[in-house]
Amino acid sequence: MKAMKRSTLATLINATLFSAVAGTSFSSLAAEEETAKKSNQLEVIQVTARKRVENAQEVPVAVSALQGDNLDAYSSAGMDIRFLNAKIPSLSIESSFGRSFPRFYVRGLGNTDFDLNASQPVSLVVDEVVQENAILKGFPVFDVERVEVLRGPQGTLFGRNTPAGLVKFDTVKPSQEFDGYGSVSYGSRGAVDTSGAVGGALTDRLSARVSLLWQDKDDYIDNQAPGFEAKDEQGGYTEKAARVQFLYEGDDFTALLNYHTRDLDGSPIAFRANVIKTGTNELVDNYESDVVYQDAASRSTQQVESEGASLKLEWELKNHTITSISAWESAEIYSRADIDGGYGGFSIDGVPVAMGPGSIPFSNESADGIPEHDQLTQELRLSSNFDGDLNYQVGVFYFDEELTIENFSYDTFSTPNAGALNGYVRQQQDTTAWAVFGSVDYTFSDDLKVTAGLRYSDDDKDFVADRTLSPIGGGALLVERDVSDDHVSWDLSANYKVNDDVNWYGRVANSFRAPSLQGRILFGDDVTTAESETVTSYETGIKSDVLDGQGRVNATVFYYTMDDQQLTAVGGGANFNRLVNADKTTGYGFELDTQWVLSDEFNATFNLSYNKTEIKDNDLAVAVCAQCTVTDPINGSGLAVLDGNSLPHAPEWISNFTLRYTKELADGNFFASGDISYRSKINMFLYESVEFEGKELIETGLRTGYTWSEGDYEYEVAAFVRNLFDEQQVIGAVDFNNNTGIVNEERYVGAEFKVNFF
Repeated sequence: MKAMKRSTLATLINATLFSAVAGTSFSSLAAEEETAKKSNQLEVIQVTARKRVENAQEVPVAVSALQGDNLDAYSSAGMDIRFLNAKIPSLSIESSFGRSFPRFYVRGLGNTDFDLNASQPVSLVVDEVVQENAILKGFPVFDVERVEVLRGPQGTLFGRNTPAGLVKFDTVKPSQEFDGYGSVSYGSRGAVDTSGAVGGALTDRLSARVSLLWQDKDDYIDNQAPGFEAKDEQGGYTEKAARVQFLYEGDDFTALLNYHTRDLDGSPIAFRANVIKTGTNELVDNYESDVVYQDAASRSTQQVESEGASLKLEWELKNHTITSISAWESAEIYSRADIDGGYGGFSIDGVPVAMGPGSIPFSNESADGIPEHDQLTQELRLSSNFDGDLNYQVGVFYFDEELTIENFSYDTFSTPNAGALNGYVRQQQDTTAWAVFGSVDYTFSDDLKVTAGLRYSDDDKDFVADRTLSPIGGGALLVERDVSDDHVSWDLSANYKVNDDVNWYGRVANSFRAPSLQGRILFGDDVTTAESETVTSYETGIKSDVLDGQGRVNATVFYYTMDDQQLTAVGGGANFNRLVNADKTTGYGFELDTQWVLSDEFNATFNLSYNKTEIKDNDLAVAVCAQCTVTDPINGSGLAVLDGNSLPHAPEWISNFTLRYTKELADGNFFASGDISYRSKINMFLYESVEFEGKELIETGLRTGYTWSEGDYEYEVAAFVRNLFDEQQVIGAVDFNNNTGIVNEERYVGAEFKVNFF
């Protein structure tokens, strides 16, 4: 039996390599008709990576799509958008806020900045609307049809701040067909996850869909700091979200109205003082996931409210399509936490207060908020629908954002002043950007198609940081800064059909990220700026269907250079961010994305990516922690020299494997699925140190259940577990005070009931 398994595996590997590399199909032209009749072939994945519906296998872009059963399994356990971490090649996601403010990294490029006006080189686009502010990016994932990840610069069609790529969500849209679903799950720590949707025709031309989400989890983390003991003080949340859509479909005109809203009331991510053993990157021996030691835990809170609306209008002309997308987004947040993660570090009447766990040089309780935020976007484009060899699309884009940020610091002393405000900064950032763009497709032959794109962008930011209302340290301060730049982004790609089952593509692209500002001047007087970063990327790969349509192998190799990369030097002795530009950064690697129909009952996927990043700047140096073991060279000013370092939160290896089994049983189907994701070690900061090198992370999930149908209803009951082996380790850190760490989610076990109706 073992010999037979090894033989089958060897045959599969040989078939994959032979078909993918040599371009030889396992199907023949004579067998096409018979192949089409097979019921267990992989489905064709449609994507909108180039703002039109296309077969993912024919798009000259490194794009991965996540949908169906795998999307349902990953997002179980009431997870926020971070469930996508390490599930798609070259994609990682982390956050120091918890369920809000996710930070995306693609091919090693991202931004560790925790300030609320931080820009990121990975864009999030939901229903064709860019979500620029990081708080908007945390909107819950529910009633979603498909997730697409486009790797590499996407500056031609998608515009500002996409030098690394973008993550794209398409929600389920209204239709004339009546359908919907309802789902409820219950899991560890009393967590409840409920969502549902219903849609259908209102008239013969107007349809609607309403989608709802409610998630709840009670506080479960105890505070055991001496004098501050309390049960169940952190860890809980209540998340509510809704989406309402109306679709009008005329003969040559459609209109889609989308309104969405979110309300989160919970606690921030748990900061844990000195949770890392000094001289190692291991958790301390007495670590407990449901215990913290904080003197400000009782005041920790995180509240987020957001809403938005978009109107998509589309006119079908004889040879063209005109598309207009008008959108508004707004967000508010207040997040307050015990940043040092411990207690003590101060004196009362000259007498030092006991501190712990470990050394707490000074207590820090701070908060950030967005009391006002408005984002307006408008896109208008014209796309041709010619039958000939030439097609194109051209468009204009406008972006306007008004953002107000508040930074607070508080006394944490165990005196009558505990929790009193002792510092306040108000920031105002107004951003205006516009662009014109175009893309041309030309078919040279039945096998060769070439695409060229061009975009001119203009970006301007006006910024004010005001410390006059509640000055600390150096006293009252008012700083004004303006930055602006323009850039021409471009890309050129070719897609060559080797045979009916194999496509080769090549792509070279250039894009930029507009200048950034940072004015968190609670603990310093400097407002720092970073110039525009520009990237040029080269990639080539194949997209192949193998084994008579029962296998799919997509492989890409890439190399990029980035000039003046915007980096964020966080911490280093103060709760302060400083923007810097690296002279040059390089990255290279490969990505493998595969799917398999192993039998009528087994389906599998396997993904693998390698990313090697390197900072190349002899003069770039940053401040370091006082308590960790720094391994970088230290210059005469006591700063760590970064030349040769990899980028922060940029794992070299990401891999994911899924296996799903389905078997007819009685009047329904039994199913069982499993997935394993792997992320190699990471540096948490720009400098390298022993304590702040994140260990490799392996997380496993299982899901099993039964589905059956009765009339117009389809039912499902399932049990699932995420992080099966309860792998607990530090995935983020705060370095300005002590070895404060953030630990990944513990094991989660749950059960779910779902009904689909038609």
